[in-house]
Amino acid sequence: MKNKWSKFGERLSRPTGAAELMEDLGLVAALKNNVLLLGGGNPGNIPEIQVLIRNRLAEIAVSESSSISMFGSYSHPKGDIEFRKGLASLLESEYGWSLTSENILLTNGSQTGFFLLFNLLAGEFSDGGFKKILLPVTPEYIGYTDVGLSDHMFVSYRPEIEEISERIFKYRVNFDALQIGNDIAAICVSRPTNPTGNVITDQELRKLDELARDAGIPLVIDSAYGLPFPNIMFTEATPLWNDNVIMTMSLSKLGLPGIRTGIIIAKEELIGAMSNITAVHSLAVSSAGPVIVQPWIDSGEIIEISRHHVVSFYKNKLQIACEILKRELDGVPFKVHVPEGAFFLWLWLPDLPITSHELYKRLKEKKVFVMSGHHFFPGLEHKWQHQDECLRLSYSQDDDVVAAGLKIVCEEIRKLYV
Repeated sequence: MKNKWSKFGERLSRPTGAAELMEDLGLVAALKNNVLLLGGGNPGNIPEIQVLIRNRLAEIAVSESSSISMFGSYSHPKGDIEFRKGLASLLESEYGWSLTSENILLTNGSQTGFFLLFNLLAGEFSDGGFKKILLPVTPEYIGYTDVGLSDHMFVSYRPEIEEISERIFKYRVNFDALQIGNDIAAICVSRPTNPTGNVITDQELRKLDELARDAGIPLVIDSAYGLPFPNIMFTEATPLWNDNVIMTMSLSKLGLPGIRTGIIIAKEELIGAMSNITAVHSLAVSSAGPVIVQPWIDSGEIIEISRHHVVSFYKNKLQIACEILKRELDGVPFKVHVPEGAFFLWLWLPDLPITSHELYKRLKEKKVFVMSGHHFFPGLEHKWQHQDECLRLSYSQDDDVVAAGLKIVCEEIRKLYV
């Protein structure tokens, strides 16, 4: 007998890009050394960060108060109070932002945060209306695609493509095409962008902020890879927050993906609403992440850790990966989005003879895991050939894994163009 799920069950149990991604990560974890992972968003194991984490865990283990804070007590529905106070103080001293702990809420991972946030702002309303989240430039984060409890919750636009050189291009917001009607609940952009590594400029960000204010809607800035930490940025950029901005952050890309700590910074009214939802949804959020990083937040060391350890780690890996692609794809008509942040290379293969998803499946048979680009265009109204010509390649894992995986990827691509 076939199970009959509710609408909620049918929607969230169906196959999705996020489910495919996490299933691949699960297979990789099970098979361990028998596969080459270039597809997931799992951060690399930065030696200096791992030492700091292990030392901190040792301190917690011998501290009764810290151990109880981490394991023995429910946190506030907004998240650990001391952590929120410390983060508010850090952001005020670093950037001059006028906020308090009441402007900050923690979630059980960023994905949970976006599920709660987007469904709070958009979807079906009690007056019969329906509102959407506007993604002003695609490609965008795969995790947004299916978090809505209603279909068609996202609307997005094709970017302008700037050809920087023969092999390098950049996506830019096409402001001439943007339409912000009464059915738009919020504008959302990730910076740097997963999957492309794009960092929209300060000018673009300020323009989006102006458009959001004029429309009376918030601007959501997803900074999971960005400032102030983990600061995986290879270009100059200025962070933005004000009472109309909802900024999201995470401890995952700092090197703590397993402790599931997302951060939302917004005006008190929205934080209060989300706190009430959290109490119903999960009573409280985990205290593990906040307790681990609390001393680094209080001292401001977390900023320096990101600047000195995280950025250099990924910048070195980026250079190695780019050299491999350039060498192994010589003579093939490939292009790479200028890597300005995060830890992905966004590979564009113009006039690819097969779809990127078919290429993904071929590579998976060879135990190389990548992500097909077609997953990263949520809310795009019309089909675009470009969607099926791109791959997201992660270079976060060990250098030998990345090198071996990229070589196989390039071999399969070369076969298609011969």
